Amino acid sequence: MSDNTTEKGTFTLTNNATGESFDLPVYGGTHGPDVIDIRKLYAETKHFTFDPSFTATASCKSRLTFIDGEQGILMHRGYTIEDLTDKASFLEVAYLLLYGDLPNEERKAWFEKEITYHTMVHEQINYFFSGFRRDAHPMAIMCGVIGGLSAFYHDSLDINCPEQREISAHRLIAKVSTLAAMTYKYTIGQPFMYPRNDLNFAENFLYMCFGVPAEPYVVNPVVAKAMDKILTLHADHEQNASTSTVRLAGSSQANPFACIAAGIASLWGASHGGANQAVLEMLAEIGSKDRIPEFIERAKDKDDPFRLMGFGHRVYKNMDPRAGVLKQSAHDVLEDLGVTDDPLLEIAIELEKIALEDEYFVQRKLFPNVDFYSGIILKAMGFPTSMFTVLFAVARTVGWISQWKEMIEEPALRIGRPRQLYTGPAKRDFVDLKDRD
Repeated sequence: MSDNTTEKGTFTLTNNATGESFDLPVYGGTHGPDVIDIRKLYAETKHFTFDPSFTATASCKSRLTFIDGEQGILMHRGYTIEDLTDKASFLEVAYLLLYGDLPNEERKAWFEKEITYHTMVHEQINYFFSGFRRDAHPMAIMCGVIGGLSAFYHDSLDINCPEQREISAHRLIAKVSTLAAMTYKYTIGQPFMYPRNDLNFAENFLYMCFGVPAEPYVVNPVVAKAMDKILTLHADHEQNASTSTVRLAGSSQANPFACIAAGIASLWGASHGGANQAVLEMLAEIGSKDRIPEFIERAKDKDDPFRLMGFGHRVYKNMDPRAGVLKQSAHDVLEDLGVTDDPLLEIAIELEKIALEDEYFVQRKLFPNVDFYSGIILKAMGFPTSMFTVLFAVARTVGWISQWKEMIEEPALRIGRPRQLYTGPAKRDFVDLKDRD
């Protein structure tokens, strides 16, 4: 894939205290804002930049994903998320992220077989689970077992070998779904279900989660299609907290299994991967449809700490493009499963209707986001809220490993080392213990 970086001239920085001026290079990419290259800033000016949370800093070049929050655009390798979810499967999108282009028929068949035949995990990994309490949070288990994969696959830990990087990528994409299903089964006390090679990725995941040895499991095609869309919509989302964590860990040359475990730990945070769980918790707090107007008014009151979860997005200032895709899936799943007596889902449907029509939310573009609809779908499928972030991790592993692979193949790779603005005490003289107040 070509590097579409272009030189756009220079940005002149003037120090008002000294009158000195410094020229910094400006570069443009395929889409999005131009960037000021500050890599030589300290050497030339003896100043660092100060950007808490890195909200105005591009930490890398990437060819994978582009987001325009103002316009509500999400693209992977140039393809819109709407086209990908409508016309491609999750594994086709995984191939696209890993290799740069959509596969032809031959490569698609090869890749699907590669992933399918890597879904089995080493039998000894089963013993990992018995070391966890039954009431352990599923994400705690996932952090442990994913990191533990590096203890089993010594033949693919050389990050400088392209073949080993590829086999690690395939193993992680395949095995994370198996381990996620095992985690779910462990927490509910049911036996593990081994993967089936005759099912596609989404179908197999549902089978491993909801199948039992006592009777055959028939995959619902509507549910499987919705699961495939959920996985596709969460596959990658540019340089978010967990992806940046994976890249930072990888910059130290940590093995890929450790890097993905680090990403899972970051995703676990309530401000990141826990958003769809927060939606269900909010619906439970509302409690009944007749209380929705009360909570709508509370959401409008700036002095009230209550917030409508699942509406609006930090990046998307317009409609979340993923929500538009998933909205229809949510209604299809609810209709197909005949979910009519679940009070939380009734509240969700009514809340969606009001928020889409209420002028307060429309003017502020507080539309339902992907977390709102994915939470509804996963609840209807039968997943407990504690598993929501785990499913997010199953999907996002594709993006994480693609981002990691891209970073490792970058010739200018250096270990990440953010700087700081020190605000602690100035140098102090040491005081002997007997003389301290």
